[in-house]
Amino acid sequence: MSELFVDAAGSGEHVIFVHGSLATGREEWEAQQPLAEEGFRLLVVDRRGYGRSPGAEGEDFLRDAQDIAALMDTGAHLVGHSYGGLAAMFAAALRPGQTRSLALLEPPAFTLGQDRPAARDLVAKSVEILDLDLPDRTWLVRFLESVGSRPEELPPGLLDAALPLVPLLRNARRPTDAELPIAELSSAPYPSLVVSGGHHPGFEEICDDLAEKIGASRSVIEGAGHEVQLTGAPINDALLALWRSASAR
Repeated sequence: MSELFVDAAGSGEHVIFVHGSLATGREEWEAQQPLAEEGFRLLVVDRRGYGRSPGAEGEDFLRDAQDIAALMDTGAHLVGHSYGGLAAMFAAALRPGQTRSLALLEPPAFTLGQDRPAARDLVAKSVEILDLDLPDRTWLVRFLESVGSRPEELPPGLLDAALPLVPLLRNARRPTDAELPIAELSSAPYPSLVVSGGHHPGFEEICDDLAEKIGASRSVIEGAGHEVQLTGAPINDALLALWRSASAR
């Protein structure tokens, strides 16, 4: 049994939502709550170190994957954003028979796309930021800018709310260290979808490479930058189409 806190809503096939860095599950997936009215049971988790789940010194997508796998029971659709996308990938590899579908929203699959200039530059800048010895607030602004976010456009108070979570990110297992389960995902029978936000050419190249390597459908949904899930209806429609195609198989 997973130790994670889970906020559940709706009934039907299970969907596990895995949030990214610097926000809890409920904060990140609020725009997806209407999907609970579409015949699915939404399981919105707080990863370790976040919300009401057990504490952690740093984020770890491998430990997260084990936690998620423990929640999958007889089957679940997996949706992962950013760092949570890495966890969803590894959870799907751990339990392919229980994975109904896999949706990845701008995961930092930073070992991919490195033969492409924008992807290579994105990864280099992200690694450089991780190694900087700066006050947490300054570091956070620099990190957000490195992944294509505009801190000045964020809702008021969001930076202050994220500051206590910065050590989790600074002490995280790094995406550049991930040996991605490409073979397991590419041979899986369930449908997959890779989505980017159309805001950073590096993420576009990485998502292109990932989708090609695992045989996933590919979509670009603009309007919320890296926080693709905040677009609401456009990403919700794409998720519903994915889940229904999986159920029809």
